[in-house]
Amino acid sequence: MKIFASPSRYIQGENALFGNDKIILELGNRPILLCDDRVYEIIGEEWESHLRGCGILTTRISFNGEASENEINRVVAIAKEDQSNLIIGLGGGKTIDSAKAIADLLDLPVIIAPTVASTDAPTSALSVIYTDEGAFEKYIFYSKNPDLVLVDTRVISRSPVRLLASGIADGLATWVEARAVMQKNGETMAGASQTLAGLAIAQACEETLFADGLKALASCEAQVVTKALENVVEANTLLSGLGFESGGLAAAHAIHNGFTALEGDIHHLTHGEKVAYGTLTQLFLENRSEEEINKYIHFYQAIGMPTTLEEMYLGQASYEDLLRVGEQATIDTETIHQMPFAITATNVADALLAVDTYVHSMT
Repeated sequence: MKIFASPSRYIQGENALFGNDKIILELGNRPILLCDDRVYEIIGEEWESHLRGCGILTTRISFNGEASENEINRVVAIAKEDQSNLIIGLGGGKTIDSAKAIADLLDLPVIIAPTVASTDAPTSALSVIYTDEGAFEKYIFYSKNPDLVLVDTRVISRSPVRLLASGIADGLATWVEARAVMQKNGETMAGASQTLAGLAIAQACEETLFADGLKALASCEAQVVTKALENVVEANTLLSGLGFESGGLAAAHAIHNGFTALEGDIHHLTHGEKVAYGTLTQLFLENRSEEEINKYIHFYQAIGMPTTLEEMYLGQASYEDLLRVGEQATIDTETIHQMPFAITATNVADALLAVDTYVHSMT
């Protein structure tokens, strides 16, 4: 069986947050607005005032920063007491994942409004759940995707360039992983076989990011909206989201999750920065051509992604540390088992080292 998963509606463009009140009202008029204090200061307060002016009576809740079960349950209790009929997640990936989990527990519609294009979380029917300390815990899968995704490119053009670059790196894993799942004839995150649409979208994601990534970062640096920025925001958010969910994840994201087994400065890196090194590691595990590996390395370096263990804050890591990453990346429930060949913890540790040595040999 094949499954193609997508949100009910995806709207992207300048001022998208402020021109779609009718659609929001169709979903509910007493929403929880979940966002952290920084996001509320940047855009949340202005948007909340606009929504209230349209008869949408929001209850703003400050997100504590971690997509953990404790945080999710805290907000669920408030929403029940408030008799809310809609959940809105405004912010980055962990806010978004929390909002989806809250809506699912309450059986309410959910609107996702990303303020950065740093992950592909907005469109998917799953959340990545962490412990209160930030260690990866599990995936939660839902029966439906978000009801509405609102992507305001004016807001995203003013977000940190590093976060847009991180989203590009996360998006570049989409085709690499979907291709591996295709070779295995494996299972996607939607729990079924791949669709032709999912594969085509994953491939288009990669093509778009290589073509427009540097121009989009320049636009973000200048805090302006251009065609390149629009294309990359769509690739980071919609193409990557649909591509990973209906195309599947493999080793790159499992290795990202493996990094959570370690402590220290590595946790100062973004999701996309860790996925970038995971993607290079997957390419090494697959023994891809030097031409393809070099293309990724040079592009990652151009957009400021880590390509060495030192840049991952693992320059002094022992082999046992890297083996711990491999052990976490190869637990029974991880997506690395959607690779077309068996991979052990030792294979992962060896590939992590090989990437580092190879990149150093290029200089």
